[in-house]
Amino acid sequence: MALYIDLAEHLKAQINLGRFTAGDKLPSVRQLSKEHNVSIATVQEAYRVLEAELYAQAKPKSGYFVPATMPGENLPKMTKPPQRPMDVSQWEDVLDILLNTFSKDSDIDVRCQFQHAMPNMHAKTLKPLTKRLYELNKNRALDGMIYGDVKGDVALRKQLSRVVAASGCHLHFDEFVVTSGCQEALSVCLRAVAEAGDIIAVESPGFYGAMQAIKGANLKALEIPTDSHTGLSLEALKLAVDQWPVKAILVTPTVNNPQGFVMPDEKKKALYALAREYDIAIIEDDIYGDIAYSYPRPRTIKSFDEDGRVLLCSSFSKTLAPGFRVGWIAPGSFRNKVLHVKYVTSSMCPTLPQLAIADFIEQGGYDRHLRAMRQDYRLARDALLKDIKQYFPADTCVSYPEGGYVLWVELNAKYDCVKLAENAKSCGIFIAPGQLFSATGKYRHCLRFNFIDGTSAQRSYAIKQLGILIKSLKT
Repeated sequence: MALYIDLAEHLKAQINLGRFTAGDKLPSVRQLSKEHNVSIATVQEAYRVLEAELYAQAKPKSGYFVPATMPGENLPKMTKPPQRPMDVSQWEDVLDILLNTFSKDSDIDVRCQFQHAMPNMHAKTLKPLTKRLYELNKNRALDGMIYGDVKGDVALRKQLSRVVAASGCHLHFDEFVVTSGCQEALSVCLRAVAEAGDIIAVESPGFYGAMQAIKGANLKALEIPTDSHTGLSLEALKLAVDQWPVKAILVTPTVNNPQGFVMPDEKKKALYALAREYDIAIIEDDIYGDIAYSYPRPRTIKSFDEDGRVLLCSSFSKTLAPGFRVGWIAPGSFRNKVLHVKYVTSSMCPTLPQLAIADFIEQGGYDRHLRAMRQDYRLARDALLKDIKQYFPADTCVSYPEGGYVLWVELNAKYDCVKLAENAKSCGIFIAPGQLFSATGKYRHCLRFNFIDGTSAQRSYAIKQLGILIKSLKT
């Protein structure tokens, strides 16, 4: 057994025995190095293992701690979606949630918007970015009115090369195509790799925007069972591709939406190997990857790509702000097809937001912002998990996000969360019921929560009210 694994197992045993409890600080890297006569690199690798298994969390300038909420038996169960390709439905429900999120005309006193997935846009670390955008609008307005490069501004694409290096990717700036957010990136990739009627394998539950992109391209979704801790079931996926002519696999393996898991590296490698064996493209949605809590941030499947079959998609919508509408694709061997689809659908993207973000990255603002947000989001996660445990029924299962700001709640199957969402509106609480995250409307007993909207007190109050509403539902 490798030294770092042996050390990780030793520390895990100490935690399980109660020597270190929730919130306790774990021994420092130097202390463990001396006590076990191993290198600092070995200790650091051991702590990375513990972080991946949710037994430790790093706090900047403070060291490693036992998480306030440990992963346990209350994680959601392995999902059981239909084992055949299906047409995507749920558009009316998705439209309803979009209208409820952004409508200014409602008479309802909104207390908490748990339903959407938007970042903290009030952070002080965003001020240099908004200032730079103001300066560009004032001094270079013409640049924002003329045609730009269909691939995206070169200044931004050069900075994207730096950003993706943190995920293990070494890409030239000319390998990127800038899009109007990640939603367009996913849509463009689907149209580039598949034709109407083709089958796309997806995680279940999965992001409803991706589901609707499949619907918009006249494709069929084949939902694959997913574990709330390690991600897509490769066994189920292999059975599916043996049975059906799957054209592409669309996954969010790093800080998944809606469950928040990070697929282990070995599983990412195995997924890539399976896709290569069956000659299937992978569309990898990495939109939350930069706000994974662990450091260094997890690798992408794209980082293991040897033949260009992985189309990596991301955006600054979840790390900075959705209104900038700046996303991107690293399309690999599908570059020409992606460029053509991008050109015929939306041509170029607005230039000034690209320039502002490029400058923000170059000056170090993006990294500073990410460091601050990772800490804020992790604290908000722990607070919401604590409130759910206190106010929701005892048999509630909850995912344990390893990044980002959304989590998945699985109630007893007797509860209808569509009805719960309707009842909650009258209290000014908006939630996203689980059927949105399935091609066929499964998971009516589940919910996805954004855990950063409003103040901590507002969220706590809203969870308490939801707990009351759940218990009042007719079952």
